[in-house]
Amino acid sequence: MRPAPTILHLDMDAFYASAEQAAKPSLRGKPVVVGGIGPRGVVATASYEARVFGVRSAMPTAQARRLCPNAAYLSPRFTLYRQVSETVMGLLHALSPLVEPLSLDEAFVDLEAGGVAPETAAVRAVGEQLRRDIRAATGLTGSVGLAGAKMLAKIASEQAKPDGLVVIPPGTERELLGPMSVRTLPGVGPATAETLRRAGIHTIAETAEAGEAELVRLLGKAHGAGLYVMALGQDDRPVVAERDAKSISVEDTFEVDLTDRTRVRTEVLRLADRCVQRLRAAGRSGRTVVIKVRNYDFSTLTRSETLRGPTDDPAVIREAAVRLLELVDTTGGVRLLGVGVSGLADFTQEDLFAQLTTEREAEELARAAEAGAEPAGEAPEEERPRRWHPGVDVVHDEYGAGWVQGSGLGRVTVRFETPWSAPGRVRTFAVEDPALRPGEPLPLVGGGPAADQSSDPAILPKSVSEVPELPGDTASESGEEISRR
Repeated sequence: MRPAPTILHLDMDAFYASAEQAAKPSLRGKPVVVGGIGPRGVVATASYEARVFGVRSAMPTAQARRLCPNAAYLSPRFTLYRQVSETVMGLLHALSPLVEPLSLDEAFVDLEAGGVAPETAAVRAVGEQLRRDIRAATGLTGSVGLAGAKMLAKIASEQAKPDGLVVIPPGTERELLGPMSVRTLPGVGPATAETLRRAGIHTIAETAEAGEAELVRLLGKAHGAGLYVMALGQDDRPVVAERDAKSISVEDTFEVDLTDRTRVRTEVLRLADRCVQRLRAAGRSGRTVVIKVRNYDFSTLTRSETLRGPTDDPAVIREAAVRLLELVDTTGGVRLLGVGVSGLADFTQEDLFAQLTTEREAEELARAAEAGAEPAGEAPEEERPRRWHPGVDVVHDEYGAGWVQGSGLGRVTVRFETPWSAPGRVRTFAVEDPALRPGEPLPLVGGGPAADQSSDPAILPKSVSEVPELPGDTASESGEEISRR
């Protein structure tokens, strides 16, 4: 425990939803839900306007729609969120060399390592300036907690939400924590809380009063002893600049159970490719390939294969995933599929098998080109179905930049606006309209007539008139399940 509140915890407020509101003027001040939008989707983040209706992270999207039918339900745009996250993390690194990111929107900072005076007034001033800098750079808000320990700093930032700052002065920890629910402490989930409840323990103060021996008796040596220390407000964990990921994975939940074996195999190959993209984006390679299969009856199993060396070769990972799939019976129907890579490394060991596979694929492509045929398994570009998920960026040749508000029955509805415009008009097009194409996220701040991209007529909206009501998305689907909040 430090004698001064020099550990800072930043947590962006309703990050995904707030980023969407900043990017879409027509959604500001209105309920927004980001996540999987299909029948089996899960809420990733809900704006504070949606939370008033009871919508929460990790809630099934179908339940959220019942609670708040008038919200805008959007697919996540991780390209945008990563851009904003890089800006925010850059501001944190300007404060200290010791920044421990927990996710795109959350991090610890060791202010003492950054040379900030170990005084409450000094760290408070740094925290307030950080909040102003984040708003100026991104248009978003973040909540800041400051304390002498990581656990307490995180609790403080929760107390500060939304858009606030809370400092826990040294010596006040027990008084602050005492009346809080024991679920506030890290590692206390529903099962542990129920065990404690049966023993008459509900608050952190009651946990500390129970004593270490009683907690060990109830929860076991490691968990009980650790919980007792936390209940006393003690946490000596340092801020670690690099948090090494143990694995990289992707998964999809499907709206309808997959029963066709060929379709299951195709989905596994697609997930393997997405996993490789994430692997390469992180500059990593991996030695163990893992597949995850959740059956129609919710039973879940995994299969893994360890390769001769770490690789980021898509052919090797694809073929390993397919081999693993052969070990799984999917005839009853598959609800969820996942592909992951563990045993991560910062280098790639060339694999003869991978080289042969790549050469074989190249030969197949060459033969297909000579014969004037499309490569096996690939449909001609013009025959590929175009699906426009709510929230994604588009550009129209005449109307400029906008985003998909909904699609269905061969039509797609687009609202044309930019982060720096007024709320824009809505127009509807045929799904195959050649003038409509996918776009890229625009910067949340720094736009407008002075910005370089705003001078490009291809991204300027034709009209930015206000539309009185926000139509809901129509017949939009997604097979993506979002698990984080």
